[in-house]
Amino acid sequence: MKALISVTTRIYHRIAASRTCRSHQFRTLTMSASASATPTPNGQSPAPTPTPTPGPAQGTQKKTPSIPKGKTETKILMLHGYTQSGPLFSSKTKALSKLLTKALSPPPFNLHPTLIYPTGPHRLRPSDIPGYVPPEGEEAAAEEDEGDNWAWFRKDEATGSYRGLEAGMERIASAIAEAGGVDGICGFSQGGATAALVAAALEHPYRTPPPSSSVTSPSPSDSDAKEVDWSWVDSLRAANNNQPLKFCVVYSGFYGPPEALRWLYEPKIATPTLHFLGSLDTVVEESRSHGLVDRCQDPTVVVHPGGHYVPVAKDWVMVLVGWLRQRYENKDATNKEAV
Repeated sequence: MKALISVTTRIYHRIAASRTCRSHQFRTLTMSASASATPTPNGQSPAPTPTPTPGPAQGTQKKTPSIPKGKTETKILMLHGYTQSGPLFSSKTKALSKLLTKALSPPPFNLHPTLIYPTGPHRLRPSDIPGYVPPEGEEAAAEEDEGDNWAWFRKDEATGSYRGLEAGMERIASAIAEAGGVDGICGFSQGGATAALVAAALEHPYRTPPPSSSVTSPSPSDSDAKEVDWSWVDSLRAANNNQPLKFCVVYSGFYGPPEALRWLYEPKIATPTLHFLGSLDTVVEESRSHGLVDRCQDPTVVVHPGGHYVPVAKDWVMVLVGWLRQRYENKDATNKEAV
């Protein structure tokens, strides 16, 4: 039976008898929030406003961090949602970044967060975006070539496969390598689902992918004749210097059902995970989000009364801050969980 914790003006405990079917225990926090967002259908995140196209490699948003004296850098990889980009996600989470720095910098933590924002490798056409209504006339063809919308993979609605997942993972490995390794990962929507997969792949002892001949690729070719390409697993591990992640934060994430990804969920993900869910989220169904929660060993779940977005109001960021402080207060415990 799960123990649910709700936060209004204070935190209290109650037993949720209606959820006896779940085997793990997690925490749910609810508070008020001022942010809002308009969701889109088909389980994808909403279309963004136009932003400048990322650099030539469409990779990490490059910044040269200045680490204050006496502070320890903690590097967090930030994975954007479907139809977004690294620069756009950076813009949307700027308030979160500032509050993290302010809250984690003082003693005894003395941490300096560096947030790294890569962009997915798959450029989306306007017609790939859920809810898109094509214009009439000559403008339609021209508009198909425009847009700064990206993805870590494309879901094939007919087969359920994640096309291009390997390229998405290789892009993430490149961003991690460029940063010299990262301490944790955070993702929104499709980026949240991907972040959980990355955390699982980096855990110690290493999980072993199934033989290529025994499973269908999560990203099959048109002929479905290719063997599964697991080279991205080695790329991720080498990029992070063969180290596991200390934590994984998921906003509006979900479980990836392709059979070839089962090894990343079984056994359950041991990396400490924090899940933010919107009670009014109509983009990612609750069952999909809880499908990921159920596959984490000791998840913490936070429920906000909004929709499909990253809550960046101070009250919500401080929930994240408190959880991260616990990770660094209990370094030995965190390392054991990941190992």
